[in-house]
Amino acid sequence: MWKKVLWSDETKMELFGLNAKRSVWRKTTTAHHSEHTIPTVKYGGGSIKLWGCFSSAGTGKLVRADGKMDGAKYRAILEENLLESAKDLRLGRRFTFQQDNDPKHKARATMERFKTKHIHVLEWPSQSPDLNPIENLWQDLKTAVHKRCPSNLTELELFCKEEWAKISVSRCAKLVETYPKRLAAVIAAKGGSTKY
Repeated sequence: MWKKVLWSDETKMELFGLNAKRSVWRKTTTAHHSEHTIPTVKYGGGSIKLWGCFSSAGTGKLVRADGKMDGAKYRAILEENLLESAKDLRLGRRFTFQQDNDPKHKARATMERFKTKHIHVLEWPSQSPDLNPIENLWQDLKTAVHKRCPSNLTELELFCKEEWAKISVSRCAKLVETYPKRLAAVIAAKGGSTKY
């Protein structure tokens, strides 16, 4: 079942700042020397919002969403990218689409679009821990992009798309393969049963 799931989500990519601490070894009296400091930009220097998807067969489309992501914009992104990604990943017409319970995802117009297009949507528990394996890919992407040090938002978007395309099929397949174990562990920790 999990091999036929197209996992999706959105993420925010900051131009400067991976939100991670960096450490340096230095002598106690050299704390403020320029070689031991990292320049920062207030508010991260800007950011972009991305929507992406993947399956056990690899990464699907990665697209930038300009402005506020509302239901109409989300549906437009799906219209242009969802079925094409499923086709590119050879999922066939009987795949299952995963999205979380964000209001724009669960909006009546969005759910009706899935119904008219005969797209099965994975039931996602509300108030659940974020178990979506795409979160692991977002972290991989952020690490890879920030190693390349983009200097503006255009470069940031370009580097994101290039690095997304480099994510290996084996990485995607492993995330999907190990998903049932991670899901069962979370459910067991909460004392529930494994519905999925």
